[in-house]
Amino acid sequence: MKITKTNKLKLKSVEKWILVGEGFVTAGIIILLYYSAYQIFQLLVNAFPKFFADFWILGDLIIQVKDQSLLEVNPFVYIFLLLSAIIAIIWRLIRRYRSFEMKHVVSELNYIAEGNFEHRIPSSTDSDLQEFINSIHVLVDSTVEAMEEERRIEQTKDELITNVSHDIRTPLTSIIGYLGLVTEKRYHSINEAEAYVETAYQKAQQMRVLVDDLFEYTSVHQADASLNVIKFNMIQLLEQLAIDFLIEAEEKDMEIKIISSEDKLMMYGDSEKLVRVFSNLISNALKYGVGGSQILIEVEELEEQMLKVVIKNDGEKIPNEALGQLFERFYRAESSRSQELASTGLGLAIVKSIVELHKGQISVRTTKDWTLFTIQLPISKLKKREEELAVE
Repeated sequence: MKITKTNKLKLKSVEKWILVGEGFVTAGIIILLYYSAYQIFQLLVNAFPKFFADFWILGDLIIQVKDQSLLEVNPFVYIFLLLSAIIAIIWRLIRRYRSFEMKHVVSELNYIAEGNFEHRIPSSTDSDLQEFINSIHVLVDSTVEAMEEERRIEQTKDELITNVSHDIRTPLTSIIGYLGLVTEKRYHSINEAEAYVETAYQKAQQMRVLVDDLFEYTSVHQADASLNVIKFNMIQLLEQLAIDFLIEAEEKDMEIKIISSEDKLMMYGDSEKLVRVFSNLISNALKYGVGGSQILIEVEELEEQMLKVVIKNDGEKIPNEALGQLFERFYRAESSRSQELASTGLGLAIVKSIVELHKGQISVRTTKDWTLFTIQLPISKLKKREEELAVE
């Protein structure tokens, strides 16, 4: 958003002349007030001369007023009255000047409200008014940011619907086609019909994977997404996952190893969601780490109560151009192979969202021998949340 350069608030010529006229009017009113007050005071002195004669050290000065006109009073009185008049006139003009400035601010604010959010209200010399103007700018900026965020969310939703529709359409078309062949008995043998049904079943499985991933992706992206925080042993969780993937790893001639200097590393977090994170990364290593023989899971405790988990494999490397987009929803480094393996392109987006829900970070990089996914999680940052839930 382009911001319009701001200047000082300036009065119009008419407003300046109004100020000049108000200065003269105020001076005239003060002169009349002084004259009226002097006449009343003179009447009081003539009526009660003894009272005023004994009035503190000013008695003699006051008695002189009895026979003097306003033009003949003591010069010190003139100086006092003149200074009082100047102060009153300046105070009055400043108030009117601030009133004109406020009208300008309101006018500028109405202009911004018409949709000119890049416009900035000119600055004021009055600190209080300037603070008010700054608050308006902050409010406008936050409103614009909220509107842009809403547009991004709307765009994201449209993209999500488009991508889901595209990904569902392909297997759904196959399911309808193959089941249509079976329904219309357009097959030459029972084996051929069974093959059609089997293909339709596999396509339906792909759709189920997509729907499940979509459901989880939307659930972790909700504004009120919550975590079921508990205390658990990260080493034990990863060892159990390694056992769960043991058969699949043996089928692919790969070995899963846990590397840690500790037998127990306790932390606070949502263990079920973190299981999804590590399961996805191990599963991807098994699916896409073609030609590899090892999946290593390295766990270590860092300073400042952080836990680092690195999942790496020595299989086929991820292309460098894909690394920066890997955690974007529906992104597939190799589209044909991802479809072949029933990938939705949402898995790593879900992983990133869950890690961020835990106030952690995830990154990916490749070396000559390894593809490494690095996750850093706070060990006890979510403890307060667990305590709050316990109280509830």
